[in-house]
Amino acid sequence: MDKFLIRGGQPLRGKIEIGGAKNSALPCLAATLLSAETVILHNVPYVKDLITQRRLLEDLGATALTPELRTHKITAKNIETFEAPYELVKTMRASVLALGPLLARFGQAKVSLPGGCAIGTRPIDLHLKAFEQLGATVSLESGDVVARAPKGRLIGAEINFEKVTVTGTENVMMAAALAKGKSTIKNAACEPEIEDLAELLNKMGARIRGAGTSVIEIEGVEHLGGAQHTIIPDRIETGTFIVAAAITGGELEIKNCEPKHLTAVIEKLRETGVEIEEINPSTLLVKCSAKGLQSKDVTTEPHPLFPTDMQAQYMALMTQAEGVSTVTETIFENRFMHASELVRMGAKIEISGNRAVVHGKTNLTGAKIIASDLRASASLVLAALCASGETLIDRVYHIDRGYENIVKKLNSVGADIERITENLSMTAEEK
Repeated sequence: MDKFLIRGGQPLRGKIEIGGAKNSALPCLAATLLSAETVILHNVPYVKDLITQRRLLEDLGATALTPELRTHKITAKNIETFEAPYELVKTMRASVLALGPLLARFGQAKVSLPGGCAIGTRPIDLHLKAFEQLGATVSLESGDVVARAPKGRLIGAEINFEKVTVTGTENVMMAAALAKGKSTIKNAACEPEIEDLAELLNKMGARIRGAGTSVIEIEGVEHLGGAQHTIIPDRIETGTFIVAAAITGGELEIKNCEPKHLTAVIEKLRETGVEIEEINPSTLLVKCSAKGLQSKDVTTEPHPLFPTDMQAQYMALMTQAEGVSTVTETIFENRFMHASELVRMGAKIEISGNRAVVHGKTNLTGAKIIASDLRASASLVLAALCASGETLIDRVYHIDRGYENIVKKLNSVGADIERITENLSMTAEEK
């Protein structure tokens, strides 16, 4: 089980380039199942979740080539099976995104109930109810979701989500692209990744309007073709490195990013005293104000408000801010697992339900800590970067799911971080 050894106290200075968005590349890879023609995706990040998604496509019978490291050339002409097995789905919730495309194109799909990060219940019942509204029959058989289109093709319908769901919006949007007639998704998720997926689908021949708003209209077509598409920059990686500059008292130039996708995060961080300058449309210059960091409350909400995927990083930053702040989590009910590890490093954090009260400023010291999920991993790395002494972070396979070359990137701007690899057989959980 790999670990990170971090010797903190070094201000980060230099330039960092942002990779493609993991949460956009995952549904875009799933969308290639909708066509028999070749789809080429550029700027695909080389992270564990994308490797898993590619393996899933290959297991289904698709051909996946990588003529360049971050370019995927997918041809799903000869799909041989319509099942996403538990062995893959258990490690990554996004595998459920195969359900919509398989059901839409082939009229049948079997996908194991998803796994992923241990951050609380993330049911897919909203997906399944929507598929039934599109004319599918859905059943649960021995832990697998089995869906069929009785007439071989889904039928357009009006879908009104009871709760905003990103993967649900993506799954249904892909399914409706090949359904007969018009579909409307109401209370749809508005994330930039939704817009990116819709852009790819439209390049493939879909007829989708309104992506990025709460109402999406889809006019179903008979078939979809090939396309080329470049994945958007990863807004959460961008936000993480903004915090890295601020928490270490350094200065970073963050390149190849998309600031407009991070408006709420940038506004909140500026309130705390982080100086963020937009040098050009794809480059930010970040440093901490000479007055230091000031505590500010934050509440996670669906896009375009403050994202849950930046909550853990923000909490780490608040341990270094003057005053008391309250972090309220409204998206997932079990996403404060990093707080206890931050406390081990000297942070003063009190948890009550979905609220965490952070008392700053505290001097963090190195400790042996454990990562519990992807974004918790990032927050612990951030805390370790500003802590005195050495921090050893266990279970860093979580961070491999969403951050490409994070050790190399951080070392390039002055961090002292190394990956320690133990030559032990992997446990079932790690696999």
